[in-house]
Amino acid sequence: MKKNNTVDISENDISRLVYEAGYHVHKALGPGLLESAYEECLFYELNKHDILVERQKLMPLMYEEVKLDIGYRLDFLIEKKFVLEIKSIESLNDIHLAQILTYLRLSNCKTWNVD
Repeated sequence: MKKNNTVDISENDISRLVYEAGYHVHKALGPGLLESAYEECLFYELNKHDILVERQKLMPLMYEEVKLDIGYRLDFLIEKKFVLEIKSIESLNDIHLAQILTYLRLSNCKTWNVD
């Protein structure tokens, strides 16, 4: 969790931290482990910085005025503006893109053109 509330970090700076942490974890562990191993190590790496890192963040669906818990969980929500979803797979499929777009929409985080 964030150590002090005065830090305002940009999405670009978060991206850099995530990239560096991911690179460090992958270099240390290599390929072939379950997603949970990479998630635990990445959580450890990200928590070395003065940023808010929420892990396995429940993301409810709001329908009319009802909050529905339908099982959506973000791997990481960083500084309430950066969604990080971990995959330990050989290749990404359309379902993975749909998953992250759903999480971005429900979390009210920015989206970029993914074409």
